[in-house]
Amino acid sequence: MTDDTQARIQQLVDSNKVLLFMKGSPLFPQCGFSSRAVAILNHLGAEFESVDVLQDQGVRQGIKEFSDWPTIPQLYVNGEFVGGSDIMMEMYESGELAQLLVDNAAA
Repeated sequence: MTDDTQARIQQLVDSNKVLLFMKGSPLFPQCGFSSRAVAILNHLGAEFESVDVLQDQGVRQGIKEFSDWPTIPQLYVNGEFVGGSDIMMEMYESGELAQLLVDNAAA
């Protein structure tokens, strides 16, 4: 991964309170995991931005190294990596994700 890609990912993470790296867009998710992540955030009323990794191969590979997490989607809240769709689902079911969003004034 290039330093440029790393810097671009860092800039995206830093400039968005809630950011979802996903396949597709919130209106047209391109995989089931991305669709589930969007559904969870929408259900919680979260305001979030998204990055379609299918539009940029550099980001698609780079985000995996950036977070040291092998799969997409990936959720960031206030610059912190939260996890992928399985972790989001567990946190949603336990109420942790809603609390995290409230604590960070993102829902």
